[in-house]
Amino acid sequence: MKTVVVCIGNPEGGDDAVGPYLAQQLTVHETENFSVINAETIPENYTGVIKEHHPDQLILIDAVNMHLPAGSLRKIPPNKIGSMHISTHGIPLSVFITYLQQYIPKILVLGIQPKTMQGTLSSEIQHTADRLVTLIIQHKINNIKSL
Repeated sequence: MKTVVVCIGNPEGGDDAVGPYLAQQLTVHETENFSVINAETIPENYTGVIKEHHPDQLILIDAVNMHLPAGSLRKIPPNKIGSMHISTHGIPLSVFITYLQQYIPKILVLGIQPKTMQGTLSSEIQHTADRLVTLIIQHKINNIKSL
């Protein structure tokens, strides 16, 4: 199964930098069946690149205010995506996903609860991101709780 992981976030936005941080950590694990895209704050600019990979699964990762303790990791169900505050994007993530659903059979959104949106990446978020790298590489993302 071909998987593309799209990491979203502002590298200078405190815990919103979790996406670029994850992209950096995951890139060393890229294979023929696993690709990583560091989309920063403009994931919509990567729709063509994503489609060129012809993935069976797309994983989107972003800092999301879920009103949980900092560092909480959750799968965000499709019906909740439109109502969540998900980072800073040119278009709502729900529109981005709706467009890609016609090309990709499985799209999963993973959110990490930020602690702060200024300064540098907090230790709580970095710890969660490092744990998430392991879950993705070991194909254990189904173990992540849903929101």
